[in-house]
Amino acid sequence: MFDIQRRYRSVARSRGFRIPAGYDDLMPHFDAAAAALSARDPGTVPCNNDLLAANFIDDGDRIWLIDYELSGNNDACFELGNIAAESHLPEDALAALVTAYYGRPRRSRIARARLLGLVGMYGWTLWGAIQNAASPIDFDFWSWAMERFEGAAHGFTAGDFATLLEGVQRDD
Repeated sequence: MFDIQRRYRSVARSRGFRIPAGYDDLMPHFDAAAAALSARDPGTVPCNNDLLAANFIDDGDRIWLIDYELSGNNDACFELGNIAAESHLPEDALAALVTAYYGRPRRSRIARARLLGLVGMYGWTLWGAIQNAASPIDFDFWSWAMERFEGAAHGFTAGDFATLLEGVQRDD
C-alpha cells in the first residue's frame, strides 16, 4: 500500500483531482507507520488485497472470495487489517481473526494488522478520490473515500497510535 498510495497521490496531484482537506497533513503518520512496519519483515503470502465485505460470498456451504484484480503477495497482516477496516470490525474481533490466522495470540501481529488497516484506509482514500473524478460509474465514490479518510485520520491521531508503532516492532 505504501507504493500504491504514492502512485495514487501522484495521479491525483497531476490531474488536479480533489482530495480530502487535511489528507497531506497525515502523511507524517503514514510515513511513521512505514518506518515502524519495516523494522520486522514477516514475509509475504498470497493475498486478495481487496477483501471488503462485498468480496465474500457465502453460499451456505462455504465462503468464496472474489475480485482478484488487486491480488498478489503481501504481508498477511495487510489482508487481516484490511478485512477489519473494511468490515468495521471491533478490535477484539480483529484480535480473534489474527489469532485464528496464526494459531495463537500474537500481540505484535495484532498491532501490525491494526496499523496496516489504517494504512489501507489512507491509501484507499485516494483510490476513491480518483474514481470520484474519473469513473463513469454512478456511485458516490467521494463519500466512500471520505469514510476511509475519516477512519484513517481517527486512527492516525488516536492516543494509542504510538503504542501501535511500538507494538509492531516487538517479537512475541
